[in-house]
Amino acid sequence: MPVYTPNEGPLVTLQSGSLRGKYVNVKGVETLVHTYLSVPFAQPPIGPLRLAPPLPVEPWEGERDATQKPLMCLQNRAFVLDLVEKMAMHMEVPDVSEDCLYLDIYTPATSTADSKLPVMVWIHGGGFVMGSSSLQDASPLAAYQDVVVVVIQYRLGILGFFSTGDGHAPGNIGLLDQVAALHWVQKNIHSFGGDPGLVTIFGESAGGTSVSLLV
Repeated sequence: MPVYTPNEGPLVTLQSGSLRGKYVNVKGVETLVHTYLSVPFAQPPIGPLRLAPPLPVEPWEGERDATQKPLMCLQNRAFVLDLVEKMAMHMEVPDVSEDCLYLDIYTPATSTADSKLPVMVWIHGGGFVMGSSSLQDASPLAAYQDVVVVVIQYRLGILGFFSTGDGHAPGNIGLLDQVAALHWVQKNIHSFGGDPGLVTIFGESAGGTSVSLLV
């Protein structure tokens, strides 16, 4: 299980602003992992942006805290809690929010902007109605395989896939969220030591289906 160090976390600066992450020590390997959690890849899909395609994230001033997992996209949290308990998964389950278009990044601490490491983007499953980045800790994968791992979130259920068959709610918004996250990766992942030309998308269940739809 990863152990979080108390030291001041790593800092990365993007065009949109700076992120302060944290160091993670993974059992069995000497390489530390830099984690950057709750990184926004689009504007909050609330108010007039509800049921609308994602818009690029707006810049922010100062350092953004990237040490806490994001809130889950709107779903039945009680069902998730029950699933976590039945599967004996030892993790905290965040609250839900419509403001949920965030991703988590895990990169070896030895990487630099010139490392050009392979990038793996994980799309969670859950039947397109449940799931979140909080249910996956990719720090062991980053540490053992020397890759940059990105875990994304996307709108679920009615907010992600409702359609009226016209321009008011065209549908498949959740898939457009995934595309927006991949565009963000292409633009920014070099700052975390990743190679935008070596990106692999993978997932399970609805995440695997998403991969098939995206390619």
